[in-house]
Amino acid sequence: MTLNNAFPTCAGLGFRRELTPALQQAVPSEIQFFEVAPENWAGMGGRSAHVLRAFTERYPFVCHGLSLSLGGPGALDEVLLRRTRDFMRTHGMTLFTEHLSWCADDSHLYDLLPIPMTEEAVRWTAERIGRTQDILGIRIGVENASTYIAPPGADMSEPEFIRAVVERADCLLHLDVNNIHVNSCNFGFDPHAYLRQLPLERTCYVHVAGHWVEDDGLVVDTHGSDVIEPVWQLLREAYARIGRTVPTCLERDFNLPDLHTLTQEVAQVVRLQQEAHDAHRLVNRRVA
Repeated sequence: MTLNNAFPTCAGLGFRRELTPALQQAVPSEIQFFEVAPENWAGMGGRSAHVLRAFTERYPFVCHGLSLSLGGPGALDEVLLRRTRDFMRTHGMTLFTEHLSWCADDSHLYDLLPIPMTEEAVRWTAERIGRTQDILGIRIGVENASTYIAPPGADMSEPEFIRAVVERADCLLHLDVNNIHVNSCNFGFDPHAYLRQLPLERTCYVHVAGHWVEDDGLVVDTHGSDVIEPVWQLLREAYARIGRTVPTCLERDFNLPDLHTLTQEVAQVVRLQQEAHDAHRLVNRRVA
């Protein structure tokens, strides 16, 4: 499998039903693609399907899964995968990503749980990613997840585990810079050092988002607040290290402000992308 050159570029926004009235009036120029979860849209009919189709005919869309449970002990949900494949083909979507986590056994647990960082888990998860790629017919991106417990018995660090999985599965990396920040606060590590250990050369997609801090200091990945400066700094460094333009989506799932306010954050993504592009171009000129 090869990297699909039809991936959207630049900055995008999660497609939320609450935003569709404003988006139907006008899509701000800063928003160049949208993201949807197949669990929320695939197989849906009626007005919602009509509204989605009107947008996918005019704008690129990315498909981001929520419940595939790539590292889980239960059987891989191939029914969901085939429904997702058909949904993506119907709407011309060429990129699918999922969390590097597990969330189901006999039934869904409605939470994203960390995978034990062992050699056995690398093999198990990579095989399931391989099967996913076979069914979808594309390479997928796997996302570094936010976690709140550390599974026992680790054979390697989390960045080493992520690299081992993506290399064994020959898949791509979906980088979430907010998740790095959240985990660094909760587990006490340097987020920039963590970023540098990831297989950034395989990055196909990036998430940036806000979070919530509990009274006791626990940081929760809610996607319900503005992006804070340390997360923007991680995104800036990620762009510098990746060395090319990568589609980046602003996630906002709760406490939705108006479209104008959201667009201001999307515009910050655009500014950082342009900053990185200009820096890379300057370096290339000096090398030449």
